[in-house]
Amino acid sequence: MTSSSKIAVRELPLFPLPEVVLFPTRPLPLHIFEFRYRIMMNTILESDRRFGVLMFDPVKGTIANTGCCAEIVHHQRLPDDRIKMLTLGQQRFRVLEYVREKPYRVGLVEWIEDQAPTKDLRPLSSDVEQLLRDVVRLSAKLTEQNIELPEDLPDLPTELSYWVASNLYGVAPEQQLLLEMQDTATRLEREAEILTSTRNHLAARAVLKDTFNEK
Repeated sequence: MTSSSKIAVRELPLFPLPEVVLFPTRPLPLHIFEFRYRIMMNTILESDRRFGVLMFDPVKGTIANTGCCAEIVHHQRLPDDRIKMLTLGQQRFRVLEYVREKPYRVGLVEWIEDQAPTKDLRPLSSDVEQLLRDVVRLSAKLTEQNIELPEDLPDLPTELSYWVASNLYGVAPEQQLLLEMQDTATRLEREAEILTSTRNHLAARAVLKDTFNEK
């Protein structure tokens, strides 16, 4: 490996979570109660406060090979040794091999990142943001609730792609595929497809609702 190589390899404590996919820049609150993970978090809090989150598929019984590093930004110890914490997604990684399995998993990982874009991604990013706003508007209409996007919605294409992916609820396998993609354009294009399908579905429901309300 040359000194100029961007590939960094390190050992990382690993925390498999059922149907949870963490993305860079996104928050993840955790409640640590299992004994082995209390040991893990106490060890991490004494070092660099970082560990890897991997999606566990409870149906298949498998653990994903690509995950996201989490950094503990705040923690609270409870009287019975449980720990509440807020973590923040950092770099993505790929597990090269497991170094040990007990008392908790530790893996040898390499960091991964998106390839440099070959085109201006702002038009695609704007399309995804508009689709997102359409989905939120239609959802608010159907549920008759005040639903709004956050004012600090990311404006950079890669960060926006992470935000959208992290807010796709109930589709962990799809989120995992988005996490593994190393091309921002491809990720945004897939998100545009998902949001378009969702928008069309909600729009059809809104038309039905309006039709029944007119009668």
